[in-house]
Amino acid sequence: MEFPFTTKIQSIDLLVRDLKESFTLYSHLLGLKVVDRIGDTMLLSANGKEPYLIKLTEDVNAELSYRNAPGLFHLAIRFPNRKELARVFLRLFNNKTKFQGFADHLVSEAIYLSDPEGNGVELYVDRPRDEWDWKFGEVLMDTLPLDISLLTNELDDREVWNGIHPDADLGHVHLNVSDLSAGEKFYNEILGLNITSSYYPGARFFSAGGYHHHVGINTWSSKKGIPRKKNSTGMTAFTLYLPGREIIKEIEIVAKNEGLFLGSENNKLVIKDYEDNKVIVVG
Repeated sequence: MEFPFTTKIQSIDLLVRDLKESFTLYSHLLGLKVVDRIGDTMLLSANGKEPYLIKLTEDVNAELSYRNAPGLFHLAIRFPNRKELARVFLRLFNNKTKFQGFADHLVSEAIYLSDPEGNGVELYVDRPRDEWDWKFGEVLMDTLPLDISLLTNELDDREVWNGIHPDADLGHVHLNVSDLSAGEKFYNEILGLNITSSYYPGARFFSAGGYHHHVGINTWSSKKGIPRKKNSTGMTAFTLYLPGREIIKEIEIVAKNEGLFLGSENNKLVIKDYEDNKVIVVG
């Protein structure tokens, strides 16, 4: 299967125990705008319009996910340029947000933190594609110290906070898995994404259209981990935008053969990976 260049991660759905706290981070601090609110569910995007980027659904009785349970490792919000990432970094810094790390990945520059429910959050900007190095069909990535002045040098004293840039989106999702081989089978052979990096110990990265990765998986803390309970906090689904009815139909056939098919309607396919993570494919 050859995926179009426009393939992307469209959205991620999170189950939270405290909607107000999560809203404070994602909207008040990061600057995402409300698309809609229906009962205990809130939809957020960068421009305040559909499709949403993040869905927050509150269940005060939800159980906290086990730390080593398969599921979301982090969601990754991608910015159009360094200056826009720097603006959000300064906003978080001025509000005394605790950061978990800063990294130069060769293909991108990233800031890491955690949301109030313990979900990992990456904020990043890509380097130009012509600066990415590829060897034997795989992109070269690393985790090096990030010179934070590369970001702060983009700012001046006149910066005014008016929310996240409307072009910000979800660049990728990164998942904890208990079995790397099973994860590779699903995301490469069943979903059809290309393997773009396999040299990180305990990790694999997958993409479409020559991107460095749309999906990452790792077993760093979740190898043979306790399965995530259905009513526990964390990611309940993510949506992959994949234009092309024929490709989606091919995925549906393979998923049915593997017992991973959950449902389909019009140009929307719902399947699950081998860790029971729900993946929604839309065209």
